[in-house]
This record gives sequence, C-alpha cells and structure tokens, in this order.
Amino acid sequence: MTNQKCDLGLIGLAVMGQNLALNIANHGFPLAVHNRTTETGRKFMAERAQGLPVQLGETLKDFVGLLKKPRAVLLMVKAGKPVDEMLRQLFPLLEPGDLVADCGNSFFKDTERRAQVAAELKLIYLGIGVSGGEEGALKGPSIMPGGPTAGWQRLRPVFEGIAAKCKEGPCVTHIGPGGSGHFVKMVHNGIEYGDMQLIAESYDLLHRLGGQDNARLAQVFAKYNHGRLASYLVEITAKIFSAQDPETGKAMVDLILDSAGQKGTGMWTSNTALELSEPIPTITAAVEARNLSARKAERLVAEKIYRSPKKPAAPSGLARAVEDALYCSKLSLYSQGMSLLKAGSKKCDYGLDLSELARIWKGGCIIRAALLDVIRKAFSKNPGLPSLLLAPEVVKAIKAGEKNWRKVVALAVAAGIPVPALSSALYYFDSLRTGRLPANLIQAQRDLFGAHTFERMDKPGTFHHEWKK
Repeated sequence: MTNQKCDLGLIGLAVMGQNLALNIANHGFPLAVHNRTTETGRKFMAERAQGLPVQLGETLKDFVGLLKKPRAVLLMVKAGKPVDEMLRQLFPLLEPGDLVADCGNSFFKDTERRAQVAAELKLIYLGIGVSGGEEGALKGPSIMPGGPTAGWQRLRPVFEGIAAKCKEGPCVTHIGPGGSGHFVKMVHNGIEYGDMQLIAESYDLLHRLGGQDNARLAQVFAKYNHGRLASYLVEITAKIFSAQDPETGKAMVDLILDSAGQKGTGMWTSNTALELSEPIPTITAAVEARNLSARKAERLVAEKIYRSPKKPAAPSGLARAVEDALYCSKLSLYSQGMSLLKAGSKKCDYGLDLSELARIWKGGCIIRAALLDVIRKAFSKNPGLPSLLLAPEVVKAIKAGEKNWRKVVALAVAAGIPVPALSSALYYFDSLRTGRLPANLIQAQRDLFGAHTFERMDKPGTFHHEWKK
C-alpha cells in the first residue's frame, strides 16, 4: 500500500466498523482507519485489510494527516458519550469545509446538537443510519444519510457503491436535513422490534397451542417466506429452528435463555412517539415485552402460583390462521411506523419521502421484506395518504385476514399465552376504524374533577358544565 492521500477516513474498528471499512476498500475507495485501541487497528491491518487500499493512522493526528482535503471522516463509534468524546478530540484537528459523518446508532436529537456545534466551526456534519448488521456492513447495507445536501453529494459515490442493491437502485437516498437520517433509523429499529416480537408470538402460538415441534416450525416459516410474509426476519427464523447445538445435539433455540436484550433504540422510538402524540402501541409493546422477559426469576415464581387456563383445542388450519394474523399485524405495525415518520417529519421539517424510505429498506436492512413493495406503491400513488391502513391494497388484505386475526388473538387470550404485539396491532386497527371512541366520557370526567373543559359535537367552541348542580 502506497502512502497516497485517502479519499475517506473511518474511525472505530469494532466488528461493524471493520466490515464497513472492508466494504469501502473493496469498492476501490482509498481509506484511512483509526481505532482508539492501537492494537485493534494493527490486528485489522494484518488479518483483514492486506492488499486493500487501507492505511492505519495510529494516532488521531496521523489519521487526519492521511486524508485528502477537504477531509471526510466516518465515525463508527458507540452512541452517546463516546461520540461526544471522539468529536471533542477530532474537531480541533479539522479545518473549515471538512466533513464528519456519524454512522453509528446515535439518537437524532444528539445529532442535531452536534451538527450545530460543527456548523459553528464551519464543518459539515451528517447523521447516517446504517442497517444490515455485520453482514450488511460488509456486503451492502441500507444507508440513511441525513444532513446538508453538500455533504450527501460528496459521499454519494461511496454510499451508492457500497449500499445494497435492489431492482429500483442502490438502497440509499438523501433522507433530509439535520438529524433526519438518525430519526429514520430510530423508527426503522422500532419497527424491527415490533416485527421480531410479532414473529416470536406467532412461534409461541404454533408451538404451545398447535404442538408443532422445531422441524415442523422450520417448514412452516420456510413456507411463509415464499409468500406475502417473505422477509429477512422470517427467513432466518426458519433457519433458526433447524440449527442444533454441536455440544449437546439439541435444538439450539431451546437452549437459549428467554431473556431478550436491547440497546435502547426501541425505547427512543416509544419516547419520541409520546412526545409527538403519535400512537405506536405495537412498537411499545415489543419494548415492554423485552423488559418483561428480563424478569425471569419473578416469572418462574409466578408460574408456580397461578394456574394456566385450560388450553383450547387448536383449530385445524392454525398455521394459515397465524399467517393471516401475522400479516395483518405487520400491516398495522408498519402503519404505526410510517405515521410516526410523518409526524416527526412535520415537527422537524425533514421533508421525508415515505415511498423512498420503503424503497431503500428493500435491501440490506434487517426489516427488508416483500411487504415494503406494498408500502412503497401506496405512498407513491398517494404521498398524502393519512394512514397506510387506508391504502386500497392494504384494506383488501386486512378484510381478507381480519377473521383469522381476531381468532388467533382470542385463542391466545383463552389459553393464557401472552401476545402483546399481535393484540396491540389489532387494538390499533380497531381504534382507527372506530368512528366514535369512549373518550367523550374521559373528557366529561376531566371536566368534572378539574374543569378542563370539552368540545361538543353539535356546536363549535369550548365548554364547561356545572356537573355538581
């Protein structure tokens, strides 16, 4: 490797950072890399980067010196304080016109704050969502860059080169200004939480109520993956049920502790939705389900105290009923996610194109699915669509599957099998399709105990009633 100046720099050589660096270098872009721990950088160069146009800057100053001007630096650093600490060291080494792009899972409000600091220093700052996990980073992720258009245009050749490809083009687009890229990635992750929980509940019903063993579950989910439920998550679910533990020979899935971890992006999504007054019950249910799963000891005690209801007989065609319920629930989930994107876009003036977001999620990312074609077409035909659930193709699908959706949730409740995501997805749908909800009583209660006033259906204005007279 010659000592020529590099087109791009990347800081942070954990697994995702290494794979993204290899992806960039494999596409012919000379790259400088740096890692806080020098030994990690040296090991990467010796074991993974040999023969590629990659140079290591062992100190941050040396790293910056390897870059062509105006410089462009990608950060693959753990979200939160580590990003702020790295920027504190990096910014003084840069010059006006240089570019910094945070490609980690940062909270979009942190990105907005950091972009303001960068602008005061006359630096270009982008917040970039990258989805696809370790494999996606190496072979082609979905990329969601937000920030100044000038910054996007500088990085565009790189990102379009390394992104996943679908028939509509590279899975990358300029999301919008400010923290829009990280906002979209946050909502993407919230949808991911909900999707995973819906699939897990479907598995639980097929296993506990339907009595299906792992071999049969692998077949069912493989079949699902060849139809309207085709997606990365359903595909890997089928593979999981076929995997065996090499030590014991038992099914790997049965040996895994039922306590799910999380990194916080689901919670960010729920909190942001509350701030925007935008209901996303299925995403929030998925976050809470992970929190409940962590209370393993408490659950084991309670299991001994409370008898489970007598399980109803599993109906014939349970797999088909669950398929309908899962598909309808996914439509409800995505409707919630797209509505949150609309609300955030309006609040922050991001100008999000929902059809384009569905397009770039079709390849590389964790939630890539056939369903995204339905969403893309719905918002392409009607960009002002108030809710995905009102799109004609979605209406048709839900009307066809609604009976089984209700049946599956009812069976779960009767059997005492928790289905927070499936039931909350149905609750969201039922609320949205109900012309008159009981909130009139809540408004009356608020007015009685706190004189909070109310509106009337029969005439305009704000009113208070003397309830105690």
